[in-house]
Amino acid sequence: MGKKTVTTIMMIIIFIMCFGSIGLAEEAERTVYTHSAKQSTFVKKELPRELIRFTFDSGLTFKYPDAVRGVYVTGHTAGGSRFETLLNLMDNTDLNAMVIDIKDDYGYLTYKPDAGSQYDDIGQNYIKDPVKMLKVLEEKQVYPIARIVVFKDTVLANKKPELTFKDGNSIWKNGRGESFVNPFLKDVWDYNVGIAIEAAKLGFQEIQFDYVRFPEGFEKRDTTLGYGMGEYQGEQDNVQKRVQAVTDFVAYAKEKLEPYGVKVSVDIFGYTATLPEAPGIGQNFTKISEHVDVISSMIYPSHWTSYFGIAKPDVEPYRLATEYAKVENNKLSKLDNPPISRPWIQDFTASWLGKGNYKVYGKAEVEAQIKGLNEQGIKEFLLWNAGNSYTEGVDYTPLN
Repeated sequence: MGKKTVTTIMMIIIFIMCFGSIGLAEEAERTVYTHSAKQSTFVKKELPRELIRFTFDSGLTFKYPDAVRGVYVTGHTAGGSRFETLLNLMDNTDLNAMVIDIKDDYGYLTYKPDAGSQYDDIGQNYIKDPVKMLKVLEEKQVYPIARIVVFKDTVLANKKPELTFKDGNSIWKNGRGESFVNPFLKDVWDYNVGIAIEAAKLGFQEIQFDYVRFPEGFEKRDTTLGYGMGEYQGEQDNVQKRVQAVTDFVAYAKEKLEPYGVKVSVDIFGYTATLPEAPGIGQNFTKISEHVDVISSMIYPSHWTSYFGIAKPDVEPYRLATEYAKVENNKLSKLDNPPISRPWIQDFTASWLGKGNYKVYGKAEVEAQIKGLNEQGIKEFLLWNAGNSYTEGVDYTPLN
């Protein structure tokens, strides 16, 4: 056993002894021990009794920006040459954050975890050294957000069919060949929360959960597919069971991540803010918002039909963003402790909508969405482009 290992063990013993004495002395009542990965030690800090807790320190230091203005980054981009291009974009504009895939849309980790990790078999080598990447972001003060796709998970569904939905004897797939795992099951919650904790330990400052929902249109198949109900058996109707399970997962994840000092955000369909709740997928905008630090509605104009009296939303990005923001502001104003609003906006062209129904998106269209949000008091936003190719020359400066 090496000297470093012995020292670490001794510090852990001291830590346990100190916590065991809480309540026996005033000092113990006001002490928190923070683990520092950088120093391999426990740092003693004096805090009020009600704030006593164990917190993890990754050793990296980031300052929350004046307002997060970020871009989506795939694992391939984060581990490839295009990452340098995005860093230059951060250097030369008012963009200041990256949402980086850590668990992707298929269910793979985008990096190889440490040997012995329970996630070793799903690790891909897209990001060869995530800690090195985060240190670069720390140096440039680019706020790092780890995106974790939760219930859309073809990899886990195939690996453990008991955690997914069955169509007869087969694993159910949607029209795109993707499978979901079951939000009713606590094993699925713990699997994803474990990944989130690993991301927090790496040094990410925020965990963003995506696909926190049942499959689209689930209300049409909820009585025909085979799946477990976990703790959600009972008389409650199926819609409320789904809403409860999704909301409970978010609350559970927030509680489990508390010791790691990270913010928790959730991506949510924009239309959920216009409804009491989305009955098929189990998303209730208000209930989810009560358990997160940040709510990120996906408000891409291309994804709306004739909402807000706008016949062709993709053609009117400013109006769409403005009208959505009004509805969301009204909904969040009714909460005692509303989260930060940080919508996803569109930096891509939706040509699939057909001639006359879409615009080619560029500088003017991106700025129009930002202006619409800013004018309604929403200063934060995230840009989505699946290929991570963002429009040049956009003015991201927030309105005063």
